[in-house]
Amino acid sequence: MPDKQLILIRHAKSSWDDIELDDHERPLNDRGESNGPMMGQRLKKLGVNPDKVFTSSAVRAVSTAQIVCEEIEFSGEYIIPRRVLYHADVSTWSDFISELDDSWNAVMIFGHNPGLTELAIDIWQLSVSNVPTCGVLLLGFDAGSWEKVFFSQPVRACFDYPKNKSGLPEVLR
Repeated sequence: MPDKQLILIRHAKSSWDDIELDDHERPLNDRGESNGPMMGQRLKKLGVNPDKVFTSSAVRAVSTAQIVCEEIEFSGEYIIPRRVLYHADVSTWSDFISELDDSWNAVMIFGHNPGLTELAIDIWQLSVSNVPTCGVLLLGFDAGSWEKVFFSQPVRACFDYPKNKSGLPEVLR
């Protein structure tokens, strides 16, 4: 089993009902509300059990984190929102991941595109053209520290998303 497990999840589908609402404040739409529990159930079947959960502070990301964490039985009171993850670019992701506490072996983080897709393609050379809403990257690294994770290739990489009809993550590596 890899030393470090990183679970990256893009927020579920958000609502555009109120076009005057600030982007940060947009809630989930009906599809987002249904995709979140489904993806949480899939993660639970895989035995995902994070030590820590972080999320972008955007309403849609926090809501997605709460829904998924409820399904995997991770207490919502321990979800940590971070403004820096709101539309984070690759450099911000690098800093954030590198500074995680090495005592945590499994960390789940909810964020946004294009940052998540850029991480998958540009940093870890994964065959993912796009991380869709509520898409999940499950990455395992043989690295003793989080600082090394960002600059190493995952020894295990899986990708799942709501429209994946098999219900099983695609193995990328």
